[in-house]
Amino acid sequence: MPDGNPCPDLISRVPRKPLRIFMQGGHRDLHWNEPQRNWLAENLRVAAALAEAGYDFRLVLGDGGHSPNHGGVLLPDALRWLWRPNED
Repeated sequence: MPDGNPCPDLISRVPRKPLRIFMQGGHRDLHWNEPQRNWLAENLRVAAALAEAGYDFRLVLGDGGHSPNHGGVLLPDALRWLWRPNED
């Protein structure tokens, strides 16, 4: 995004929503070794903001870069986790 990632700030400013969030990334994701537009660093910032806001979320990091390989393997478990019964 041209002006940076607004998500961490938005997560901390708006009232918490009743959401479950599943995030997947790779330790060598896009621009992993650059100070700007670093997808790995931004995923970690968003995860920290979600944790601080009390969201039910999961971040799974894998080897490699941005590709469907890791996400495809995770999809069945991710869907089970997202649509599990409420633990109220």
